[in-house]
Amino acid sequence: MNRLAIFITVLLVSTDVSFSQAPFEKDRHAASGGNVEMTFLGHGSVMLEQAGKIVYVDPVSRYADFTQFPKADLILVTHDHGDHLDSLAIARLRNETTAILLTEACLPLIPGGEVIRNGESKVVKGVRVEAVPAYNLVHMRSPGRPYHPKGAGNGYIIGIGGLRIYFAGDTENIPEMSNLGTIDHAFLPVNLPYTMTPEMVAEAVKRIKPKVFYPYHFGNTDTDKIVNLLAGERGTEVRVRKMK
Repeated sequence: MNRLAIFITVLLVSTDVSFSQAPFEKDRHAASGGNVEMTFLGHGSVMLEQAGKIVYVDPVSRYADFTQFPKADLILVTHDHGDHLDSLAIARLRNETTAILLTEACLPLIPGGEVIRNGESKVVKGVRVEAVPAYNLVHMRSPGRPYHPKGAGNGYIIGIGGLRIYFAGDTENIPEMSNLGTIDHAFLPVNLPYTMTPEMVAEAVKRIKPKVFYPYHFGNTDTDKIVNLLAGERGTEVRVRKMK
């Protein structure tokens, strides 16, 4: 092998190494049929796995190299903003049997997806999915123009292994959060100006009363403030993961 060939070989190996990913944080929760494993990919992107069944919420390529992840049984997309909807990530994760549930605005970007609207529920491959509202009441792009209008985006309650796991999407502490029923694990966004302040999210947690609360989509928010605001909240554990 000549020197040029050796150099090219070394360059290719180095390039492959540079795309390797550090291990992602994971939590495991006991559930009927086996533990539900949560992999925290970043921002609004999470993978759930139980007994080989794979569910992704808002997979986005800037947070993970999805060529290195298992194919999806189910993909959920909360809304059409680029930090939640990524057609490249979805293309890498789907196969001929993957089900994709999304909002109406997302459908033109993801052929083969199925629209689910606020208030609707579906059972897909043994996973129950409830679409719930996600919207702004206070934070606006300009007067009368919320960052997330009511009806445009979804939150999702995922029923898997007897657990009900709530991914709120981009929302504030809206009245509908008082009527979600029993929630085992709640992912709520804390990222100004688009979603909630720490005070808003603390108020939402006190109404939802999840067993475990995960702040996500939190950007530069000081998560210690959230922990302190909820320090006296009995029955809810706050877990902070790498979900900027």
